[in-house]
Amino acid sequence: MSKRVLVVEDQEDNRQILRDLLASVGYEMIEAHDGEEALMAARTHSPDLILMDIQLPLLDGYEATRRIKAQPDLRDIPIIVVTSYALSGDEEKARAAGCDAYVAKPYSARKLLETIHRYLP
Repeated sequence: MSKRVLVVEDQEDNRQILRDLLASVGYEMIEAHDGEEALMAARTHSPDLILMDIQLPLLDGYEATRRIKAQPDLRDIPIIVVTSYALSGDEEKARAAGCDAYVAKPYSARKLLETIHRYLP
């Protein structure tokens, strides 16, 4: 059975890049376009890993992460921030919200896959 990755990203171009990348290594991708959809998708699909953007409509990635990590049945799902929000202190803020790793855009596909493979060997 392939691993399921929930991609929380509001930009279609970015989702397409991740769709192609994840498919190339055999992962199933579930998509959410905003923070509210991320919460519903995490509950519904119990993904093996979440790739979370920070700048999202309705509910930002920090708050979506906090809410996911607050749920006992979801708290162990690794969450990797993938964001262009890369100012000083942003990685610390993401980790404080409960994110397990942080990848700044633009990223190399190899680096992102290495990070994913740390959590989905």
